[in-house]
Amino acid sequence: MFIDRVLSGMRPTGRMHIGHYHGAIRNWVRLQEEYECLFFAADWHALTTHYEEPENVAASVWEMMIDWLAAGLDPTRSTLFIQSRVMEHAELTLLLGMMTPIGWLERVPTYKDQQQRLADRDLSTYGFLGYPVMQGADILIYRANMVPVGGDQVSHVELVREMARRFNHIYGREPGFEDKAKAAIKKLGSRKARRYGELRTAFQEKGDAAALEAAQELLNETQNLALGDRERLFGYLEGSRRMILPEPEALLTEIPMVPGLDGQKMSKSYGNAILMREDPAEVTRKIRTMQTDPARVRRTDPGNPELCPVWPLHKIYSSQQTQDWVVEGCTTAGIGCLECKQPLIDAIIREQQPLHERAQKYLDDPALVRNIVADGCERARELAEETMRDVRAAMGLAYD
Repeated sequence: MFIDRVLSGMRPTGRMHIGHYHGAIRNWVRLQEEYECLFFAADWHALTTHYEEPENVAASVWEMMIDWLAAGLDPTRSTLFIQSRVMEHAELTLLLGMMTPIGWLERVPTYKDQQQRLADRDLSTYGFLGYPVMQGADILIYRANMVPVGGDQVSHVELVREMARRFNHIYGREPGFEDKAKAAIKKLGSRKARRYGELRTAFQEKGDAAALEAAQELLNETQNLALGDRERLFGYLEGSRRMILPEPEALLTEIPMVPGLDGQKMSKSYGNAILMREDPAEVTRKIRTMQTDPARVRRTDPGNPELCPVWPLHKIYSSQQTQDWVVEGCTTAGIGCLECKQPLIDAIIREQQPLHERAQKYLDDPALVRNIVADGCERARELAEETMRDVRAAMGLAYD
C-alpha cells in the first residue's frame, strides 16, 4: 500500500508451458512497464508437493528463468529472484504461522482439490497444509499491493489479506499511537494535513470507500515521510493501529485458464501441456493427436466446436476470421478435424519462434542467467529485511 508494487511467483516443477505464458507471463511483461515488479521462483513451494524429487528443482529453476527472459521479462525493469535465496521468507512464514488459525488453511479451496488431483503424491504433510502461510509471507514481506492471479487463486489472496489484517490488529498496537499519528499528520504540511483529516472523517463516519482510497493516494504521493510515520497514517485512516503489513489486491489475468490437450486446465502434472519452447515437430504432433468432438466419427459428420477441446485454443490463438471459418466448417462438416487444427499449429509455432531466438543466448551462456538472478536476490533481500525489521520490532523480537 505504501507504493504500487507487483509480486508473483511460480513453482519450478519443470519447463514452462503455454498455459503459464498466456495465463500469467504475458501479463507480467505488460505490468513491468507500469509498476515496480518482483517475480520469483518458488522453490520451497515446489517441495510442498515434490519433496521426494529435490534433484529436479534446481534444474527447473534455471529453465524457468530462461523461459521468463525469452518471454520478455526485462531484468532492468523487474526483479527476478529465487525464494530460498531470501531467507527472510522462511522467517516471516514461521512468524505468520504463529497467528494463522488452522481452520483458515483447511478451508482453502485448492487444499482438497489438489489432494484429489495429485492422489499419487503424499500431501498429508505440514508443508502442504501450511503452504498458504508461506504464500502470504512471499507477498507481505515485500509489502506488495498487487498480485496478478487467475480466478482460482483469488481466495488465496483473500486469505493473505486476512493474515495482514490479523497481524496489524494484534501487533499494530503501539503506546501513544494516536499522539504519534497526529504528530505525523503535521508533517504533511497544512494543506495536505487538512485534506487528510477530511478524508479520514468521511471514511470513518460515512464509510466512504472513495475517501479512503483518496487518502491512501495522498499518502503515497507524499515523499518526505519516514516509514514509521507512513505506517501510522495508513493505520490511522481506518482505526487506531499501525498498518505494518498492507493488504494486497488480486489482479485478475485476462486469460484465467488455458486448456490442455485433453480439455482440462493445462498442467505438467496432468501430462496435457505444450511447452513454451516446444520443438515445432512436437507442437504439430501434440495438436494433430488431440481428441475432438466425439460426435464427429466420420469426416462427413457435422460437429460442435463447443464440445471440442481444440476450440478453446482457437479462441486464444486464432483471429475472428479463422474462428468463424472453424465454426462454419465444423458445424457443416465442410472441413475435417485435421484441417481445423492446422491454423492453430501454425499460430503456436509462429508465436514460439521469437521465444526460441531470445532464449538461445542464455542457453549458450548460462552465466548470464545466474548473474541476473544473483542481482535480483540481492535486491529482494534488501526489501525483505526492511519489512522484517518492522515485523520483529512489532512482535517484541528486536534485541538491538
